[in-house]
Amino acid sequence: MDSSSQDRNLPASERKLQKARDDGQVARSRELSHLAVLGGGAVCLIALAPMMFDHLKNAFSLQMLFDAQTMKDPTIMMHRLGAMVAVGLAASAVFGLIISLIAVGSTLAVGGWVTSLKPITPDFSRVNPLSGFGRMFTKDKATEVLKMSFIAFTLLAVGFTYLSSGLDTLGSLVLQPSAKSIGYLSDWLTRGMGLMLLVVLLVAMVDIPLQKFLHGSRMKMSQQEMKQEHKESDGNPQMKGRQRQRQRDIAQGGSISAVPKADFVLMNPTHFAVAIQYDDSSMAAPRVISKGADLLAFKIRDIAKAHNIPVLESPMLARALYANAEIDQDIPTSLYTAVAQVLAYIYRLKAAMRGDGPMPGEPPLPFVPPELDPLSKVVATTDTP
Repeated sequence: MDSSSQDRNLPASERKLQKARDDGQVARSRELSHLAVLGGGAVCLIALAPMMFDHLKNAFSLQMLFDAQTMKDPTIMMHRLGAMVAVGLAASAVFGLIISLIAVGSTLAVGGWVTSLKPITPDFSRVNPLSGFGRMFTKDKATEVLKMSFIAFTLLAVGFTYLSSGLDTLGSLVLQPSAKSIGYLSDWLTRGMGLMLLVVLLVAMVDIPLQKFLHGSRMKMSQQEMKQEHKESDGNPQMKGRQRQRQRDIAQGGSISAVPKADFVLMNPTHFAVAIQYDDSSMAAPRVISKGADLLAFKIRDIAKAHNIPVLESPMLARALYANAEIDQDIPTSLYTAVAQVLAYIYRLKAAMRGDGPMPGEPPLPFVPPELDPLSKVVATTDTP
């Protein structure tokens, strides 16, 4: 069944959320950005206006001074004009920088920093009017329309109420002294801006969790999508098996250098070779330090003979160790007894070679549990009707 035909009712996985984030898809609240820009701009104007007006007042008082030199050299007025423009540009630049930092900070507050060019990459599939018409009637678009309608209606209602309650007072300002009128007008505008920001604040408080909820709804996954993601994460079992086999082959090939440290080597005699090392002072059990099959087995044998390391033929034990023991790991506990018998023979052999005892007889034939011998498993499977 196609995943598009299933209900997406499962929470998004971390992998899908990260992929969406890499594509630039994160929860964003426009209302928080609007609140930050409007509120930050209003605070900056209120905080910086007195200092800016005093600076402009002083600058104007200096620019309006005229003397004989000024009248003789008209270029002085151009220099004064340039200085005033520089002051205005500097004030605008400072104000713009503050507002830009506020806008960036409010954007990062919801969703965090995202580095992706995909949102601005041209996508010609969006030019299709049919698909665009379909996107107009989604849950997200309906929510956005309702939200904008509520904001517009609320702002109109608050603005109309505020203006109607203050029109009579504003009309009477023409009869008041200029300083008092300007002060009252400034306070009236500040209160109006505060009411507008209060409305935007209330909307932003609702919009932030709403955008996170809508983003989570868009990211939800179906059962089929979840299974497909697990399959892609885990990889193809056959491919993973081949990779593990390749890794084992590389490890076995690299373990050839450890053969000179072995106490003895067991062979199949032609298909498998296993090098065993045991040091009772540092090891809890005998350890496989190298193993190989076919050509690698012959190479292990040749290196062992070149370093006077005993090479014994014990087909079942060699096969069992090759199949069940890992390189640089202790041998399985079920093979302790079998390997101990071989070790005892090796110790007697080395003692005889040093002249400390008689030469031992034939090598032992240790017992190996049939379930550990790969050849026994093959024979048992073949004999099963």
